[in-house]
Amino acid sequence: MIKLNTIKNDLFGGVTAAVVALPLALAFGVASGAGATAGLYGAIILGFFASLFGGTNTQISGPTGPMTVIVASAVVMFENDFQSVITIIFFAGLIQISFGLIKIGKWIKYIPYPVISGFMSGIGIIIIILQINPFLGVASYGSVIQTIVELPNTLHLANDHSLILAYITLIIMFMTPKVVSKYVPPALIALVFVTYFTIFMNFDVSVIGEIPMGLPEFSFPTKFDILKLDTIISLSITLALLGSIDTLLTSLVADSMTKTKHQPNKELIAQGIGNSLCSFVGAIPGAGATMRTVINIKSGGTTRISGMVHSLMLLLIVLFLAPLASEIPLSVLSGILIKVGFDILDYKFLNILRKVSRHDLLIMLTVFLLTIFVDLIMAVGAGITFASILAIYKISKNTRIQTSSASNKVDFDINIEDDITEILKIDGSLFFGTASVLDRKIDKIKTRTKFVILDCLKVSFLDISAIFMIEEIINKLEDKNVKVLLLLKQTHKRKILSVDTNKVFESTMIYNNIDEAVNCIQKENIRK
Repeated sequence: MIKLNTIKNDLFGGVTAAVVALPLALAFGVASGAGATAGLYGAIILGFFASLFGGTNTQISGPTGPMTVIVASAVVMFENDFQSVITIIFFAGLIQISFGLIKIGKWIKYIPYPVISGFMSGIGIIIIILQINPFLGVASYGSVIQTIVELPNTLHLANDHSLILAYITLIIMFMTPKVVSKYVPPALIALVFVTYFTIFMNFDVSVIGEIPMGLPEFSFPTKFDILKLDTIISLSITLALLGSIDTLLTSLVADSMTKTKHQPNKELIAQGIGNSLCSFVGAIPGAGATMRTVINIKSGGTTRISGMVHSLMLLLIVLFLAPLASEIPLSVLSGILIKVGFDILDYKFLNILRKVSRHDLLIMLTVFLLTIFVDLIMAVGAGITFASILAIYKISKNTRIQTSSASNKVDFDINIEDDITEILKIDGSLFFGTASVLDRKIDKIKTRTKFVILDCLKVSFLDISAIFMIEEIINKLEDKNVKVLLLLKQTHKRKILSVDTNKVFESTMIYNNIDEAVNCIQKENIRK
């Protein structure tokens, strides 16, 4: 039974998280191109249902920087076709649900840290660059490259009033003392103070504009161009992967603070439900938000009630205070988002750039640059592929394949005619990354060799590529009248025989120790 004190702490944690979430939801909504209302309802719907069904009790979910960047790309790509955008969001939610159902949550943690670092820092830079135009009071572009190329022209069009407001916002965001920010978020201070300052000074700047009061219209995401389905699915997968990674990383932070253990697959299903429902009202998707989650925990939140209270508080603001929010200048939101962009940069990795290995640095920089200038899903895919290839290379270097003639083996009592038997002893993993090395070793055996013993007793891992390579080696050597004997563990023997469709291994002599193989060779010599 939940104690009264726990409920009180959850209420306070939820209200505090809502205060922090309000300016960010507005800013992310505007930055996405879907509008401030889309950001608010993204925080309300995702925040409520992710808390209701989630696997991390203290997590606060809502629009985040990385997810907003993807949505902004989709809005630009599907200009004047918002139905396709909400279809992307709907599918992304379904994909996240499927991630949870197939229990993929535990595998997310195996993404290499340099990939995550490069991606998050890249997202931070994208947010900063895309906020340059709103900061200057000029119409924004959806492209990083276009924003940079047009910057000289943009500077000439800068609105002085917007610049003043943006600079004041940045000063508040960066310079607010910790004693104050502990109780009142700098973003909220900037939002309220600079908005009232704008009205008082009668500055002519772009503002959010009308935010409809009341509940949003319901729309089922079914109308989209079937010819664009490949792009829709690609962006949906990107959103789902990014949202899942972002959420589970935040869950780990929550675990470390509360000394609890989250349920990753349950959390992914909850996030998927919330993001899918966001699409029904044209709201932008999100993920577990680290800063809001930390603030919730520090404010006393301990159960999922705090996350639901956060959403209900935001709903009350939309229903009753929307007219006030409509007067918020866009330059104020740009200042808030620029601070968010700097916060997203991975300083933990950036501070040790000179100390990390060249491989890790190369992976991080590759993902970082691809994220900013090419494509987010390509960046993650390339980073994981690059890291995997390097990992495979390192593992293959640790796999030792030693070749010797039987007459030189001093650790066994072997009495075989000199140079007719070669022993290849494999120590380590035998898989697609090392199988080709074995093949090259075979090509170098002496011409007098009549028997080859493949000693795989110390092979820790054997994949299908290696099995097929061994099969090719057996066939190749038998064509040269060289007999192959295999030394295998029982588990590997069963694995090999289960895929022996060509009956090559069935007719091959397989032993579990070297003495039996040697005895077999001696008997063969006697017969000859």
